[in-house]
Amino acid sequence: MPTRVFAIRMLLLLLLLLSNIVSQGQSTKCTTNHPVHVPHEWYEPGDLVIGAMASHIYYIVPKLSFKKHPSQDFIDAPLVVTKFYQQILALVFAVDEINENPRMLPNVSLGFHIYDSYYDSKMTYRNTLDLIFKSRHFVPNYRCGIQKNVIGVIGGLSSDTSWCMANVLGLFKIPQISYGSFEPAINYGTKFPSFYRMVPNEDLQYQGIIQLLLHFRWKWVGLMTPANEVGERFLQNIEPMLFKNGICSAFTERFKHNIRDNTNLQEMVDIKILLPTFTTSRANAVLVYGESRFIIWLSVALSTMELYQLLFPQKKSREGKVWITTTQIDFILYSLQKKFNVNIRMLHGAISFAIHFKEIHNFKDFLQSVYPQWTETDGFIQDFWEDAFSCSLSNSTLSKTVCTGEEMLESLPAPFFEMSMTGHSYSVYNAVYALAHALNSMHLAGAIRNRRGAKGKLSPQYAYPWQLHSFLQRISFNNSAGDEITLNEYGELAAGLDITNLVTFPNSSYIRVKVGRLDPQAPPGKELTVKEDQIKWHRAFTQVPPLSLCNANCHPGYGKKKKEGEKFCCYDCDPCPEGMISNEKDTETCVSCPADQYPNSGQDLCIPKIPNFLAFDETLAIVSTGSVLLFSLITILVLGVFIKHRNTTIVKANNRSLTYGLLISLLLCFLSSLLFLGKPNMVTCLLRQTAFGIVFSVALSSILAKTILVVLAFMATKPGSNMRKWVGKELAYSIVFSCSIVQVGICVLWLATSPPFPDVDMHSMPEEIIFLCNEGSVSMFYCVLGYMGFLATISFTVAFLARKLPDTFNEAKFITFSMLVFCSVWLSFIPTYLSTRGKYMVAVEIFSIFASGAGLLACIFTPKCYIIVLRPDLNNKEQLTQRKIRWRRGIRLLREAGESMQTSVFAIRMLLLLLLLLPNIVSQGQSAKCATNNPVHVPHEWYEPGDLVIGAMASHIVYIVPKLCFKKHPSQDFIEAPLVLTKYYQQILALVFAVDEINENPSMLPNVSLGFHIYDSYYDSKMTYRNTLDLIFKSRHFVPNYRCGIQKNVIGVIGGLSSDTSWCMANVLGHFKIPQVEYGFWKTEMSRFPCIRNLLIHKYEVVKWTK
Repeated sequence: MPTRVFAIRMLLLLLLLLSNIVSQGQSTKCTTNHPVHVPHEWYEPGDLVIGAMASHIYYIVPKLSFKKHPSQDFIDAPLVVTKFYQQILALVFAVDEINENPRMLPNVSLGFHIYDSYYDSKMTYRNTLDLIFKSRHFVPNYRCGIQKNVIGVIGGLSSDTSWCMANVLGLFKIPQISYGSFEPAINYGTKFPSFYRMVPNEDLQYQGIIQLLLHFRWKWVGLMTPANEVGERFLQNIEPMLFKNGICSAFTERFKHNIRDNTNLQEMVDIKILLPTFTTSRANAVLVYGESRFIIWLSVALSTMELYQLLFPQKKSREGKVWITTTQIDFILYSLQKKFNVNIRMLHGAISFAIHFKEIHNFKDFLQSVYPQWTETDGFIQDFWEDAFSCSLSNSTLSKTVCTGEEMLESLPAPFFEMSMTGHSYSVYNAVYALAHALNSMHLAGAIRNRRGAKGKLSPQYAYPWQLHSFLQRISFNNSAGDEITLNEYGELAAGLDITNLVTFPNSSYIRVKVGRLDPQAPPGKELTVKEDQIKWHRAFTQVPPLSLCNANCHPGYGKKKKEGEKFCCYDCDPCPEGMISNEKDTETCVSCPADQYPNSGQDLCIPKIPNFLAFDETLAIVSTGSVLLFSLITILVLGVFIKHRNTTIVKANNRSLTYGLLISLLLCFLSSLLFLGKPNMVTCLLRQTAFGIVFSVALSSILAKTILVVLAFMATKPGSNMRKWVGKELAYSIVFSCSIVQVGICVLWLATSPPFPDVDMHSMPEEIIFLCNEGSVSMFYCVLGYMGFLATISFTVAFLARKLPDTFNEAKFITFSMLVFCSVWLSFIPTYLSTRGKYMVAVEIFSIFASGAGLLACIFTPKCYIIVLRPDLNNKEQLTQRKIRWRRGIRLLREAGESMQTSVFAIRMLLLLLLLLPNIVSQGQSAKCATNNPVHVPHEWYEPGDLVIGAMASHIVYIVPKLCFKKHPSQDFIEAPLVLTKYYQQILALVFAVDEINENPSMLPNVSLGFHIYDSYYDSKMTYRNTLDLIFKSRHFVPNYRCGIQKNVIGVIGGLSSDTSWCMANVLGHFKIPQVEYGFWKTEMSRFPCIRNLLIHKYEVVKWTK
């Protein structure tokens, strides 16, 4: 039967017997027979008494038996945890301080009653009941006289002890303040409303454990917990948190605290004292959760491991460990372990979470005043003194030396007693003061009735324990060490934890060094602070801080690969995949370099990529530039030869104009390849493909025209042929123009929709950044190439069909071969272009331009240059007349082409002329600065500037217009003396008045001024047109349809008076969609102008309406 269940059943049994016991108690006058013996207690009377439950002594519990009285169950020789005697002394010291302080509980003395739990639930229940009722002799739930008034109980150290106490104290609503229990289930307000704790919430400790492991990158951790419900609850809480943060538990070891007197060797093996798991584990960090008695178990296990190592030296074990202990654990030893040379040095370097503490003034002096006979009521001093100093205070024991009573506590090693205050003692001290401050607050609030006895003191019988809860729930005070002690809404201490490091010495003593702090008030992620330079690690470690991993760290350049069948913290180290790196040890996964960098050979560093473009100083670019110059020079030489021999028969026979155009386009083709050199920019990207495509299209169009003319020339020589009218320069120019304009249209559409732009390609080549021209629209690029292919195919087909014509002046064979070379080059270009990257892609296109251009130049012009330069004897008319007559007619038609021109081709020639003159016209327009010579004189106008301007056309003056004459300048046409209609001047003044009124009105067009510009129509349509244009454009000097500076901003025009004037104005204003408001008479014909409106009202109102 589990201990806890047994305790509950005992409590139920007591409650069932309650009525019978009460009646018996009344008749027996509170006497009992042979109660369970309580060997240790310390009682000091007072007006108000503080109860306490220490955990100072441990008895080896015998096997349960019903053959003897319960008082005889314990073995006489106890195991004394001498170090915890300081916790009892801390309570006594705090009570003495309060009694000596006149400002705390005036005229009321505090007493105390201390029992021990003996780490046994039955004794905890028994002693808790004794704390509430009569001292030594009691009947449960019945007070036999008022010998003490317990107003609160402090305890216990462990969760089990606190839980047992809470079951009893909660029933009577007596405040209980634990000084070491972290059990969260005890603190549920609905189940144990009387329970408080002088320690922080355990969730803070869990959080600190995780942050500590992450801080030191310990991913392979051992777990050790007690084999009870508390240990299982700890594992249920911590294991999901470990998993969430990428930490694995290497092993989980459960240990037992209780050793009975009949424990045999087999049971010791079962509880793993001889061969614990941690001795063979690779985990260097071991997390220990439990109570201080675990250190006793651990010290025995470590000593056993040392002995085992001596007996079996061939079997190595892992000595160095980083022990991570929780706040419940203190480093203690039994005095019995001294005899077996068990020490605590194996725990050197342990890291502990500890309850925050400070040294209390005069506490060390108080400890130094303790000696065996210092008080008669201390029931703990004898066992403590004898056990701590291994002596006897009586002469009855011959096996021990007799204690002199002059032994000093400061001579004891730290595992047996500490002179500096521990964290648990600090919590006991604060718990006593919490009760005292609650009593003081209750007294000041009037909860204690101010009834005084004969001696003038407060009567303590009017202080009830349940009255303290309302004051404890909001208690907050500063203790004598300067710390603020506050309980939160859950009755827990609102404080952090200290991180301490255990430093041991050869004399089996140690000190605890504060090396960090866990502060819940810190910003998220910064709750834990650790001073690594102050930590002393275990001497067995060669690397500090030590590693605690399932396997060795992966080196830079390697990533982790999970091992099948093992925990996720165990992994193999695999080289990073291509293109990825890891630049730190033990990197979880490899990462890719930034787009502008690439990994080095060791894959542990990213190196900047090298720019890739065809720079001018590269060998390939220099060769390309040299080739451009060479082919351009050859083309110029050929052009020069043809120009020099332009009047020779062979030059004339092959259409000089087309030949010149073809040579010039080939020259531009070679020069266009220079656009592909250097780092791409916006200009070169826009011109590269478009210039190349247009120029090559002109060349192919010229070749196509030459081929078609050759065929038509021979067809025209046939008798009765109607083809003669088609043979001429007009047809050649039309073919070149029409075929080239299609390519121009494609390029314009390309530039208008998705123009090329400079771009970078960081992914095609692993070690280089390609600077390129993004074509914007790949389909448009291939449309340009496709159209060139279409022209080349047509030229090849026509030339192939005409290849058998006589060789003397027929170019068909040469064109056929040149087109075959051209098509071969560009058909091979496409797969080669798509399979290359970077500057080599550019080089492929440059080579294709050179190859195709040189092929055209060589195949078409080499034979002709051979005849012109080397065989001039063949370049004469006699050679041609030796052929048939129809050949001569064809030559004559070619030579005479263009001598006669029909009206149908006039428009084409004019259009070509305009296109040729277009750049010159634009440049002249820009440089003209909108100047005009001798404009038509305007004798009358009124202009007032403003942010916005209203135009107006008055009808105020009439000029006598002479007969139309072209012998003098238009400005001299008017007769000097005008006829003035003076009455209509009011219309002008009405407009001016309306504008002034609007400008003076702050609510109308704020921050905007209106101006006006008024002209006169002179009752003449020509002047109406002229002045309407002047209203729109620059004042006085204007170029129609072109604004020379922003001198005024006409937003509407008022006029005219007559329908003729309005009609003339509407013809101009309607084109520019400028509003026109007529103020005269209206004709139905005016309705076709959507911008004109008629208002037969005063001009004053018209101006306001226009606004």
